[in-house]
Amino acid sequence: MFSAATYVERRKTLCARLTERGEKGLLLFPGNSASPMNYTNNAYPFRQDSSFLYFFGHNHEGLTGVIDLDAGESWYFDQGFSMDDIIWSGALATPEELAARCGAERYGNEDTLSQMISDARKKERPVHVLPVYRADTRMRLVQLLDCGIMEADTFISTPFIEEVVNLRSIKSIEEVMEIELALETSYAMYANALSAARPGASERQIVSVLHSTLALAGTSPSFTPICTGRGQILHNHEYSHMLHSGDLLLIDSGAESANHYASDITRTFPVSGTFTEQQRDIYSIVLAAQEAAISQCAPDIAFLDCHLTAATTIASGLKDLGILKGNVEDIVAAGAHALFFPHGLGHMLGLDVHDMEGLGEDFVGYDDTITRSDQFGLRGLRLGRKLQHGFVITVEPGCYFIPALMEQWKAEGTCKEFINFDVASQFSEFGGIRIEDDIYITREGHRVLGQQIPKTIAGIEGRMHASSQRLYQRG
Repeated sequence: MFSAATYVERRKTLCARLTERGEKGLLLFPGNSASPMNYTNNAYPFRQDSSFLYFFGHNHEGLTGVIDLDAGESWYFDQGFSMDDIIWSGALATPEELAARCGAERYGNEDTLSQMISDARKKERPVHVLPVYRADTRMRLVQLLDCGIMEADTFISTPFIEEVVNLRSIKSIEEVMEIELALETSYAMYANALSAARPGASERQIVSVLHSTLALAGTSPSFTPICTGRGQILHNHEYSHMLHSGDLLLIDSGAESANHYASDITRTFPVSGTFTEQQRDIYSIVLAAQEAAISQCAPDIAFLDCHLTAATTIASGLKDLGILKGNVEDIVAAGAHALFFPHGLGHMLGLDVHDMEGLGEDFVGYDDTITRSDQFGLRGLRLGRKLQHGFVITVEPGCYFIPALMEQWKAEGTCKEFINFDVASQFSEFGGIRIEDDIYITREGHRVLGQQIPKTIAGIEGRMHASSQRLYQRG
């Protein structure tokens, strides 16, 4: 946890902003419960709700936070513990001690919380909640609010969402340091994966290296790793394939810091240690797109424009290879490039790897001046709004050759004036390439976070050749 003063200031600021907007009543932060795999006492690894973490800090089950907008004070509610809890889990801090650690002025148990919510409802005081993404949380709200299952959504407060997004979007120095700590683990993950990647290895072996690195660091993945020789499948979590000479290995992975801030890095490597000519051509295009987009990142620059810069770079490179044809601006305007770059350039990063996505992507990534497009590819852009000092974002362009999608577009004649389908078909076994880094928006521009993980062709080949040489010497 951070200091109690950090959580006090966060809650105080949220309370002040909502009060200025004329909001009254209670802000309710239900913490997450344990989630059983197959019976109650065999649960998945616990992860606290990120907004609860942001405002109250504690990462264990059975907690609820409340901010009383009218009284200007915070309550910490804990279910407490029994002797059985002590026997199975060891001695625990008291609710009073835990409330002090997050700076809450008041604390209570489940009965006190139920009575507080009941009294508020009887007095017609508003109770505000954030969007619900777990069924067990919804049922808890149904119980607390004494309402129907679907009626729980009527307590979701747009002003509450907007101000939480406003606060969580701007990262403090201590938050950026947490992301940097997560990136230290990411660096070790990729160093170890590079050493293990070779013909004859399996995707599962590489994933085991990622997980063992996380375990040794005493932390958890920020999301389920993508590790695949079939990079054209954007979120491939199936690790059953062997790696062969000539394959590309795409790894998209991240770690959490001790305070649960995320890293998110993607690299694509040649399994043999050397890119083929065709792989060099496509990799160079993606790397150029990423570097062009990153160079543009600065306060007051719309991330939509950074995405279009990457799209234009990819379209231009594919035109040079004869895959696309026509005027590059027209290619991008028509969305023809999205056959090969079908996703957005990046997203917010913080306590969630797709930060605050549970609060609603459009609240996080768009505003009154920039709204989401409905064009294929562009509609997948999670973040379009102007960047601000304090944002931490990812920049992750990619180029993929998805046979089923190419066949569909060819059959339907989609963007046929811009696509040489016969040339594109020559890449049908290529797979895909994605390169991703985490970027902090500074007052003057931007800073790429973390120790540099190899991403130039020379850097990747040099590192992989050095790793294979060490392996040979040990053998």
